[in-house]
Amino acid sequence: MMITLDGSTTIHLPDWNEQYHSKNGAIQEAYHVFIKAGLNNCIPKKLAILEIGFGTGLNAFITYLETEKGNKNIDYVAVEAYPVLDNEIKKLNYISELQATSKQAIFTEMHTVSWDEKHPLSSCFSLTKRKQFFQEIRDVDQFDLIYFDAFGATNQPELWTEEIFSSMFRALKLNGVLVTYSAKGSVRRAMQTVGFLVERLPGPPGKREMLRATKK
Repeated sequence: MMITLDGSTTIHLPDWNEQYHSKNGAIQEAYHVFIKAGLNNCIPKKLAILEIGFGTGLNAFITYLETEKGNKNIDYVAVEAYPVLDNEIKKLNYISELQATSKQAIFTEMHTVSWDEKHPLSSCFSLTKRKQFFQEIRDVDQFDLIYFDAFGATNQPELWTEEIFSSMFRALKLNGVLVTYSAKGSVRRAMQTVGFLVERLPGPPGKREMLRATKK
């Protein structure tokens, strides 16, 4: 476990020298990349979101908190092949850092509900966790927004290929959007090759840029 620069925790993988979230601030990164550049730019009030890499549940949880503001109704699907262990989840400090003590039960439920079933967690947010490899995704025209939060291309280049982004393109509805923390040139070119219109945006703390891709 690691404390990132904004005080929030993330899980450190020493064999890869990589973390589930930015060491410059887990919560800051999640809000910057997925909420500010993604969710807040989506016009429809009813949205289907696909998350690539459920991990610690941080992105799903802050998205749920956004629905509590009353302006979105979200059907959230998260894909994860290797779920985080319960003892690691208990060490995360997102509830205290987000001042969301009253939502502790929701965060716990996100990690304990059964896989491959849809679970309404509130009147405005449902969660489906799919235990699945990213290469197995076969959805077509299903999602308004994709949070692409896979481990970095340095350690898992097979997750950042034209093949993967082609499946992401198919999964999105027309004018759907994919956001990711990555700004690598190879990633941008792979997105463009499969048909995405790609923008470089200012990155979260510690990163100069990030990418937002639109299915036009």
